[in-house]
Amino acid sequence: MSTTSLPSPDHSSRLREVLLAADFTVDGLLDLLGAPAYAALARSETVPALRATEGHTPLESLVRLFLLQRPVAREHAERALTLPEALADGWIVEDGDEISATVDVRPYGGPEGQDWFIVSDLGCAVGGAGGVGDHDEGVVLGVGGASTTLAGITVRTPVDSALDLGTGSGIQALHASRHATRVTATDLNPRALAFTRLTLALSGAPGADLREGSLFEPVADETYDLIVSNPPFVISPGARLTYRDGGMAGDDLCRTLVSQAGEHLNRGGYAQFLANWEHVEGEEWQERLRSWVPRGCDAWIVQREVQDITQYAELWLRDSGDHRSDPEAYAERYGAWLDEFESRRTKAVGFGWITLRKSGAEEPSVVVEEWPHAVEQPLGDAVQAHFARQDYLRGHDDAALLADHFVLATEVVQEQVGLPGAEDPEHVVLRQHRGMRRATKVDTVGAGFAGVCDGTLSAGRILDAIAQVMGEDPVLLRDRTPQSIRLLVEEGFLEPASG
Repeated sequence: MSTTSLPSPDHSSRLREVLLAADFTVDGLLDLLGAPAYAALARSETVPALRATEGHTPLESLVRLFLLQRPVAREHAERALTLPEALADGWIVEDGDEISATVDVRPYGGPEGQDWFIVSDLGCAVGGAGGVGDHDEGVVLGVGGASTTLAGITVRTPVDSALDLGTGSGIQALHASRHATRVTATDLNPRALAFTRLTLALSGAPGADLREGSLFEPVADETYDLIVSNPPFVISPGARLTYRDGGMAGDDLCRTLVSQAGEHLNRGGYAQFLANWEHVEGEEWQERLRSWVPRGCDAWIVQREVQDITQYAELWLRDSGDHRSDPEAYAERYGAWLDEFESRRTKAVGFGWITLRKSGAEEPSVVVEEWPHAVEQPLGDAVQAHFARQDYLRGHDDAALLADHFVLATEVVQEQVGLPGAEDPEHVVLRQHRGMRRATKVDTVGAGFAGVCDGTLSAGRILDAIAQVMGEDPVLLRDRTPQSIRLLVEEGFLEPASG
């Protein structure tokens, strides 16, 4: 693990003022670099940004120093920074007439337009994990797709206490500081805790309670209103890289994290994770994940992607830079991954989101689904609405459902699918343009029902009217339709008019 000393956060507020004065922000970078060069950074491609920063303005010097990790002439650095203080605090070092950064500092836009900064190890902010194979096992990554995904799906209601488990460079703790009175951040890597302290200080956010340790050990007897974790979920043979490899067999780390979370949640609290899970020969992956859900918790588990074991091994071998190593060493490590999977009868690996809510219900709602399609982030409100709908459905039997009034959710449209010129469509599709962007096929009754749901008539009265128009027995229609109504409510197409 790296023993390199990190900057002092003591004068972070003054450094923050300097960075903002130079417009070293997300908007400032976009204006300076232009959209193509800015987008290239996310792909770990720095050449366009280098070409756009060949001048010597303070902003260009800061981009080269902290984002591109290129040395800057002392005279140019002096115009961009309060040099003696930045040197004394360890943000930069000097080598002759050149100044170099000691850490990555990446501008990061908060959800309400905040100008934040994520501090991480050199080479690990641009493009997320690009090039981490050149670093040791204790490397601390900056912003990547996984961390922004978790931030986007997290429920953001005001809470008293929040826990960021496996904080890394502190991205989730930073988000939680907006709506949690107290934020606790833990990590097995003490270096990560130091980076979290820097991230919070440089972003002007309140400090967090930082604790070293694995999983829930640092908070053994404590409970929280919100738990978030982007854990080291990679299923690998061993634990070479602390930032990604959990060190437990298979998906045991994710299973342990999820199954123990219920003990640390307050009633009504949420726990939200990114995770990998094995698809094991002879097992249904959905049932495997259902078995992880702790007692007293509702759960919504969404599988976003599946890779076969060869794709999965190659992805993470590239992540660690092994593809650039000696061919024999690469083949040996590749073989070790396959041996591990074969010993566990693993045929593929799934990736996705797991959300728990401590409901205390005797009959918990556990929804496990596959949804590889595009969604609209942020999804925190959609996640909260999902569990509210589960509460509603759990509390309404079929008679109560038919007595209630519903409205069609906003941004839902109806599409008729069929051959051109045909008198009747082959089928009708309801489609959402917000949140999960679901689409569902409905029959004539379902389409007619959804189309007139404006809160005026009860569901039963609407079905009676449809039965009269279609010449059907209203009693039979009332008997067979509630399940379809439940599905439309569960997936967010219909909302109870009462709110």
